[in-house]
Amino acid sequence: MAETNVRDLFANDPQRFQTLSLREGPLLVDVSKQRVTTETLRLLLDLAKACDLESARAAMFAGEKINVTESRAVLHVALRHRGDTPIAVDGHDVMPGVRATLARLKAFTEQVRSGAWTGGTGK
Repeated sequence: MAETNVRDLFANDPQRFQTLSLREGPLLVDVSKQRVTTETLRLLLDLAKACDLESARAAMFAGEKINVTESRAVLHVALRHRGDTPIAVDGHDVMPGVRATLARLKAFTEQVRSGAWTGGTGK
């Protein structure tokens, strides 16, 4: 596939966009412009099932310690969480701390952008 031109894939399959894209509400997932085939996607889905990806995803969102090298939860999901649902790690909701940190980060970036916070050179 590395040598395959995406234009050729479309030329050989006029329904490529319809076959390799999915719309769910406002979200459009379109892999038609990638060097993949329906066989590629089938193999990826088979791999996801074989390694029980759905359980790993559920564990990640439940705050379980799935980062085995550091023996901790992967909390990047908490950084992107905008709902009111708690994300618990070891029985403790981490969202208040995450929201406070994001608020401090926003305040800092606004100071940098406005020029109120400058570097050592004053710039």
